[in-house]
Amino acid sequence: MSYNNKKLGAFIVPTGIGASIGGYAGDAGAYARKFAEKTQLIVNPNVVNAGGFSAITSNMFYTEGYTLDSLFKGEINLIPSKKNKIGIIYDKAIPQDVLNIHINTQNAVKCVYGIDIIAYEITENDVGVEFYLTEDGISVGRVNNIETIGNACEKLLERGCDAIAIVCLFDDAEDTNLNYANGQGADPVGGVEAIISHHISKHYKVPCAHSPAFIDYTIHSKIVSPKSASEYITPTFLPCILLGLSQAPKISTDLSLGLNVTDVDFLIMPHNSLGAIPVLEATKRNIPIYAIKENSTELSVTKEKLSLKNIIEIDTYDNALNKILES
Repeated sequence: MSYNNKKLGAFIVPTGIGASIGGYAGDAGAYARKFAEKTQLIVNPNVVNAGGFSAITSNMFYTEGYTLDSLFKGEINLIPSKKNKIGIIYDKAIPQDVLNIHINTQNAVKCVYGIDIIAYEITENDVGVEFYLTEDGISVGRVNNIETIGNACEKLLERGCDAIAIVCLFDDAEDTNLNYANGQGADPVGGVEAIISHHISKHYKVPCAHSPAFIDYTIHSKIVSPKSASEYITPTFLPCILLGLSQAPKISTDLSLGLNVTDVDFLIMPHNSLGAIPVLEATKRNIPIYAIKENSTELSVTKEKLSLKNIIEIDTYDNALNKILES
């Protein structure tokens, strides 16, 4: 199997589980870019999002988690796309000064990269995002008024948007995980961000991604871990999702169009987060799964615990890439 004469793979780092590589701010991007030099690569936003930066390349398909699950279940196909028409949803709770910064940011991204941002919509009501870490260190939360996001999404789709960026107001996350800046533990907001994007993907079958907004938009002057640094030098994380969404594949329920799960040649996962739907579906379909030992998470779902076939434990991402290219 191949796409554009290259192998097609999925490189996934689940959100909010404290992955030692990819659990922070674009720190898996350099690894994924190596794969994308030699293969066509489906990535979840968590892999490449980096605040004001993005590790996305032209050989990557930027695909949200719920859509990834649906792809591996064989429910949808991905249709490669460029120059998507992006609409942005802003939480009504965002203060005007913070909103102005985000509007300036979207305009700057549009001007510099030529991204087609055609409209934005402010929700009718406050979204009401809450988040916290469990005792196991996993990022979770809830959205008190997720319907207001859906209503705004419908308005943008009616205006011709075919990809949706979402920006909701979050409380300051510093107190939730004081070690995040030092490259330890889970991203406190990752779990609830996934809830928001999953909702839009599930109900509207449209590429989407979320970026948090914070009332304190001060640029931090302290030295932090390189893994987290890209989030500490910008007042907004909007650029990375706009760059990804601009080339995110469209979603099709017509399985005769685009890329199907049967086109996928390999799956890359952290070695102890193997309970995800793509893993379980890949093993049913005899897709090789590479469990990368150098990437650990707060979970403990390993090859040994699952007793699944097609899981290949391998020390590093580099070794996995070499093995894939040799096979």
